[in-house]
Amino acid sequence: RTVCDIGFKEIEVGFPSASQTDFDFVRQLIEGGHIPADVTIQVLTQAREDLIRRTMESVRGAPRAIIHVYNATSPTFREVVFGMEKPQVVALAVSAVRLIKQIATEMRADCGTEIRLEYSPETFSATELDFAKEVCDAVTAEWGATPDNKVIINLPATVEVSTPNVYADQVEWMHRKLARRDSVVLSLHPHNDRGSGMAAAEAAVMAGADRVEG
Repeated sequence: RTVCDIGFKEIEVGFPSASQTDFDFVRQLIEGGHIPADVTIQVLTQAREDLIRRTMESVRGAPRAIIHVYNATSPTFREVVFGMEKPQVVALAVSAVRLIKQIATEMRADCGTEIRLEYSPETFSATELDFAKEVCDAVTAEWGATPDNKVIINLPATVEVSTPNVYADQVEWMHRKLARRDSVVLSLHPHNDRGSGMAAAEAAVMAGADRVEG
């Protein structure tokens, strides 16, 4: 209620697949009529089928919801955590988006809920820019992004590994190079490990971003 009173219109309200408490909170917002007519809730999920299905179920019946899906893309995560090559990482992102799109189509027909997509290449700021672009372009292509059906592409400084000017340079490169840029809302998610999250956000907005994700 406080965030609504401040004036925000897109509000991330939980990670429904993380716990029953998170899931129940999202359901309470929807079933209790707590979401103002001009506000869109947003929920977060990793790019895993079981978590996506649980997340989609949590927003059923909401007028509108943003599904924010992510998977890590940086070399360390590819090599150490996932044991994946680049094509496998792209395929992971695309398959997650395909599943969200399929369920969203069914949900719109079933209960009228309108789903928007947000995608984050987690650890973006430690990812090779050309590969970050490749993954994001594959996501917007799979969703079928258009100027009337934009995808939010969110670029997180998952660990603040550089100074704000470097992060802003990375964002500017993506702003200039992304395919279907007119069909993308370019979003930022700065962290504050170095104590310069605010400066990173300000610099990256000046570099071409459209939105700041808290």
